Amino acid sequence: MKNIIECDFSRGKFSMADRNQKGWVFDLQHFSIHDGPGIRTTVFLSGCSLRCKWCQNPESHTVKPVLSFHADKCTACGDCISTCPENAIYIEDNRIHTNRALCTACGNCVPACPAAARSIIGKEMTAAEVLKDAAADKIFYDGSGGGVTLSGGEILVQPEFLKAIIELCREAGISTAVETTGNADWTIVKDTLKDADLVLYDLKHMDPAAHKSGTGAGNKKILENIVEIKKELKIPIFIRIPLIPGYNDSPENLNKTARFVREELGDDTPVNLLPYHRLGLGKWEQLEKGAAQFEAEPPSDEHMEYVRSFFVQYGLDASIGG
Repeated sequence: MKNIIECDFSRGKFSMADRNQKGWVFDLQHFSIHDGPGIRTTVFLSGCSLRCKWCQNPESHTVKPVLSFHADKCTACGDCISTCPENAIYIEDNRIHTNRALCTACGNCVPACPAAARSIIGKEMTAAEVLKDAAADKIFYDGSGGGVTLSGGEILVQPEFLKAIIELCREAGISTAVETTGNADWTIVKDTLKDADLVLYDLKHMDPAAHKSGTGAGNKKILENIVEIKKELKIPIFIRIPLIPGYNDSPENLNKTARFVREELGDDTPVNLLPYHRLGLGKWEQLEKGAAQFEAEPPSDEHMEYVRSFFVQYGLDASIGG
């Protein structure tokens, strides 16, 4: 039976949340202050429907776990080779390599590595396990106006898991924020996000062709869904814009973005401008994907203020970071 109905007669409540709904999480960070108001626990769900060239979390692309290999730690001792049931590990040019097409991220090679160069990113959890972990910090949420933020990857890739966590948090009196690109059918967006308390919505680019070039997908659903969230779900929205130099920081795109937010969402919609950084570049090598597809100079403080001015002139509350 999919939904487990629980009766709590001491509180007079009936729970329809599926506590045993399983999903995949690639990270869980306590005491986060950048993913919504107050002190938060940010739960990063695995899987993403976009392929942004500047992605800071390429380990989130697939729902299942992935092997991370730190070549700088590896001594090429070869102890890991015999442990792999898929024969995916081999030595070439005195260096250890992994055939990613064969690797199943079983984790057998991890304890075999004396240099701790190998690790598995991602684990399966139930919604109840996520709640238990997050609820340990409820006193901090209550004192700071914080809560749980569900991020990714793209959270809508695991809608049933997402929905179960939101419902359990709501029953536990924990506020939830969801960070999403909205790249899914409206029926999925509506069903999963309707009980969230705050939506952190990413906007990458206003031009459909440029959006597809940079992310691998168009933006039609993304723009339509944010308008529907505002009109139908009436959940508070923060717009989050990753500022990617040379991609979405042209005056034309900034004007279009600011105009869209004001006209479609209202001038009471906060805008968080998130400057591009290089912290995720090493992850591409650790996943043995080669160099990252995109690299640029992080924008200066002056450039970020210049970008912010476009939104301010439209009467929007724009801030750097968030």
